[in-house]
Amino acid sequence: MALSLAISPCPNDTFVFHALVHGQVPGAPPVEVTYADVDVTNTAAERGAFDLVKVSYAALPWLLEDYHLLPCGGALGRGCGPLVLTRGGDRRPDDTGSAGDTDLTGATVAVPGDRTTAYLLFRLWSADRPPARIEVVPFHEIMPGVAAGRYDAGLVIHEARFTYPRHGLTALVDLGEWWEAGTGLPIPLGAILARRGTVDPEAAAGWIRESVRRAWADPAASRQYVLAHAQEMEPDVVDRHIGLYVNEFTADLGAAGFAAVEALLGRATDAGLVPQTSSSRATAWTS
Repeated sequence: MALSLAISPCPNDTFVFHALVHGQVPGAPPVEVTYADVDVTNTAAERGAFDLVKVSYAALPWLLEDYHLLPCGGALGRGCGPLVLTRGGDRRPDDTGSAGDTDLTGATVAVPGDRTTAYLLFRLWSADRPPARIEVVPFHEIMPGVAAGRYDAGLVIHEARFTYPRHGLTALVDLGEWWEAGTGLPIPLGAILARRGTVDPEAAAGWIRESVRRAWADPAASRQYVLAHAQEMEPDVVDRHIGLYVNEFTADLGAAGFAAVEALLGRATDAGLVPQTSSSRATAWTS
């Protein structure tokens, strides 16, 4: 029976899962893949729609009763956090969160999903600031919307780190820098989950690690597949995207990765932003 897999069409996901999707991982079952933005997969996972699924770490409190968190295949790292963009003047990203330059009082901010890690980081960062008006907007519409003045600011992720200047936008705050400065930990963005009672998490982790190993061993093998799903991204942006988001934490979260997940969910729980999550469920695929 084929395994249902849901990932984004972003280069990091297609690069990592190329070998698994194309039947090149020994012992792995056939895979039926669905490509969707993470806000879609967060919702689908809550319905139990897929055997393996890429979701936001911020969505884990709603999902871990039905899914195992796998220690590999996701997106977690340093220098790769979400950005808050505006049409403002020339300002450097502010990782201190000081008043003035980062004032969004009364602003309308476009965000890519209400259970994304990007939005959770934004809520933690803005907890002591006057509230902004939030609109959930498909990711590809955020930068054009801010540039056109439909939104005062936009919360963006992934390749937008490399392309926002061409839209005439300015980074108001780098939430990754803010997170790293305050915690010393990497930024937990996207997780891979395996459905309980359907997928053996140990086996699934092995398949994904082998897929990652093969991707690194022969990057050219996945090139056409990655570019075909890269949403008209230029090849150099694709390469920078993969180089930033596919890293040592992709192969294994390790102690630092799991600490980052615990810190994110712990702070969010303390702030009343997410439900309480069992530590054992949040940090061990064997739970």
